[in-house]
Amino acid sequence: MAQMRDVTAKIPGMLLAAGIAAVATVIGAFVPLVGSALPAIVIGVVIALIRRPGGPFAAGLKFSSKMVMQIAVVLLGSQLSLAQVAKVGVESFPVMISTLIVCLLAAWILSRLLRVESDLAVLIGVGTAICGASAIAAVSPVIKARNASIAYAVSTIFLFNVLAVLLFPPLGRLLGFTQHEFGLFAGTAVNDTSSVVATAGIYGTAALGFAVVVKLVRTLMIIPISIGLAIHTARREGSRVAFTPRGILTLVPWFLIGFLVASLVRSIGVIPDAALAPISAAAMFLIAMAMAAIGLSTDIAGFRSAGLRPLVLGGLLWIVVTVTAVIAILLLR
Repeated sequence: MAQMRDVTAKIPGMLLAAGIAAVATVIGAFVPLVGSALPAIVIGVVIALIRRPGGPFAAGLKFSSKMVMQIAVVLLGSQLSLAQVAKVGVESFPVMISTLIVCLLAAWILSRLLRVESDLAVLIGVGTAICGASAIAAVSPVIKARNASIAYAVSTIFLFNVLAVLLFPPLGRLLGFTQHEFGLFAGTAVNDTSSVVATAGIYGTAALGFAVVVKLVRTLMIIPISIGLAIHTARREGSRVAFTPRGILTLVPWFLIGFLVASLVRSIGVIPDAALAPISAAAMFLIAMAMAAIGLSTDIAGFRSAGLRPLVLGGLLWIVVTVTAVIAILLLR
């Protein structure tokens, strides 16, 4: 009976978040560059500004912002097969690993210089280095980030994705990138899938196909980064970490294990190709639903207090990743 009451208590908040996600999905369909995550979080924040939902909505919004987001991350794993990882990973690894290391190092240094709050700096750094909203969705529960930080990070990443769509194709032509090289560049230096598709699609069909696969392989970087952050968070909170396979495994969030399992299931052919598009759409809808819940629950005062420094951090990291990717691709010619 108690469990039934818990489930019932979650329904109003989940329905509200799902309704906003549906509207955001329609917006994303008409404006692919925007995607669905950003409209969802913006609509949620606007509603919270007018009147922040509480009472009967609280339990469902909390569930949507945490568990629903984690389920979405698991579904994202089904988009990767080990064959794709092996084929594309070998070629793109030097560019991906160099941009990842340089970006995270720059995020650590610049966030200290700019005095950006640590959790927000982590979200912006990981979102820029890996894959935007998906990486933020995976990392935020690991570091127990506040909703205001998540909202700010998603918005910051989106802004520079728009700039990438406008500036990267002319930059690629100026540098004489082939379709293949530009696909590697877009898949590495642009974050959210919708922005990768928009950027590479402008350059050409061949660039688009390769960019999407590179972007998916890049998503795997979420796993080691999340494990490292889990260890760091545990130590920061005073928990002892046993550096053994079993000890580290206890810190790995269940949804990252689910991500790997989904990828393995895809690799052995259990998930047919025809199911990939619906699963991807479901994952994006759940991310939009989680972002809507985060927007509705956001502490607006905390959002305002962050100021412009996190935005400056995001801009500098975007430049760092872009320059690093260009240099790496030119060196590999």
